[in-house]
Amino acid sequence: MTLETLSEQRCFGGVQGIYRHESVETRTPMRFAVFVPPGEGPFPVLWFLAGLTCTEENFIAKAGAQRAAVEHGVILVAPDTSPRGDDVPDDDAYDFGKGAGFYVDATEAPWSATYRMRSYVEDELPALIDANFPADITRQGITGHSMGGHGALTIALRNPERFRSVSAFAPIVSPLRCPWGEKALTGYLGAGRATWRGYDSCALIEDGARVPEILVDQGEADQFLVEQLKPHLLVDACRAAGIGLTLRMQPGYDHSYYFIASFIADHVAWHAARLA
Repeated sequence: MTLETLSEQRCFGGVQGIYRHESVETRTPMRFAVFVPPGEGPFPVLWFLAGLTCTEENFIAKAGAQRAAVEHGVILVAPDTSPRGDDVPDDDAYDFGKGAGFYVDATEAPWSATYRMRSYVEDELPALIDANFPADITRQGITGHSMGGHGALTIALRNPERFRSVSAFAPIVSPLRCPWGEKALTGYLGAGRATWRGYDSCALIEDGARVPEILVDQGEADQFLVEQLKPHLLVDACRAAGIGLTLRMQPGYDHSYYFIASFIADHVAWHAARLA
């Protein structure tokens, strides 16, 4: 599989790169970012899935995670949030279409031809990382923000043998029960709500999916907290299932990358300890 290097910069002794390839799953060119710390490796891999409107660049430019990745010897991988291109269907709204793939494999036309972010993140991109970077693909953790937090939680719950650790920043914990999720899942998957359960972390836990523990940071001043994020639903699901959930409610913090930057070092260290 041909990999095109778009940029590489030295950063804290490591290399921050942005790359592009022709995706089999999305049938489009896809961009992704990889930070490789200094040293020979192989290194464990920590995935970061971004939220609505974001690309692979938001996390690497705004979160400041590279310093912590060097300290703990971790590769950071940040994929884009949807397929892109003139022929890719889109919507005028910010919360559907390009930049809003919701990490699902769409089944509804016209989205089903290219919006296959679940298979892209779960299968295609990990194989590419394994083949082209000094990664120990047997040691993977995953985290994400908002829509990406939803993606991280659901991907880890569906693949507990692959992802040793999972955390999230202000995740959409139950798309079945919030406006963002209802809109996206209806559009991508159709009106049959039973098929949505595989993309809802609380429903997955209710249906038997398990991970050992979850770390979540949530800003108390987040403007989306009450209507869209609803972390109490994840608290209830984890308590009923016996999953160790650490939910840290952070006073004064909102939904922005200032919030992520404030706590990303904690998350990198937490994952690194579980990927050692």
